[in-house]
Amino acid sequence: MVYACEEHVDIALDKIVYEYETFPHLTKIDVENLSTTCEFCENPAVYIVANK
Repeated sequence: MVYACEEHVDIALDKIVYEYETFPHLTKIDVENLSTTCEFCENPAVYIVANK
């Protein structure tokens, strides 16, 4: 599972495809209730990209 901001969601999708060789699942999260930051920068995460 990868947390990503709007800017880096494409990188997160590519990472899941490369690591798990499967179609990624993209879920938009409620930014107001989550303090998690993007895995690639310090911006608030907007998406969860997962392999299942």
